[in-house]
Amino acid sequence: MIETVVRFLDALLLVVRPAVFAAGAIAAAGAIGSWAVRTRRISPFSPLARTIRERVEPWLVAPMERRLLRAGGSPYSAPWWALAAVIIGGLLLISGVQFLRDQLVMLLFAATSGYSLIAVLVKWTFTVLRVALFARVIASWVGGSPYSKWWRWSYVLTEWFLAPMRNVIPTIGMIDITVIVAYFGLGLLESVIIGSLIR
Repeated sequence: MIETVVRFLDALLLVVRPAVFAAGAIAAAGAIGSWAVRTRRISPFSPLARTIRERVEPWLVAPMERRLLRAGGSPYSAPWWALAAVIIGGLLLISGVQFLRDQLVMLLFAATSGYSLIAVLVKWTFTVLRVALFARVIASWVGGSPYSKWWRWSYVLTEWFLAPMRNVIPTIGMIDITVIVAYFGLGLLESVIIGSLIR
């Protein structure tokens, strides 16, 4: 069963990677065209501008423009934000499928060899904690709140060990390095625990 799912995910990756690249290229062309029309580098009355407004903007730029306007941003930057969303979404999709495939391969390896299933569960736990730390960093860059429904999970999973560390680890200027120390500390702790389980 797991082998079948892994083979399916391998086949899916063969399709998803070029599809994401193609979507990124199309979105880049659309974003450049939309930006050129909005900044009048292309005449807004030309047939090309009409085509861009009718065929590209409704599905690529308009959804991002609405979000930007609600947040007080400039509509001129909407094409670039839309392009970034397509690229980041595509990379997250590829990474998610690859991550799932790797975890299933690890589970298959644990089931068919002497590798402990508990070691796999420990590895998964530490992976989730590291992903939560990474999400917190992203949240701090984009102004995400710990009370937001999108970021709350990362704070819930990590604050219990970051809060005591903040009392011990000094900041460097205005930079809080607690997350970086915690990230590498989790990797060290994971290898110690897994090493003790494998022996």
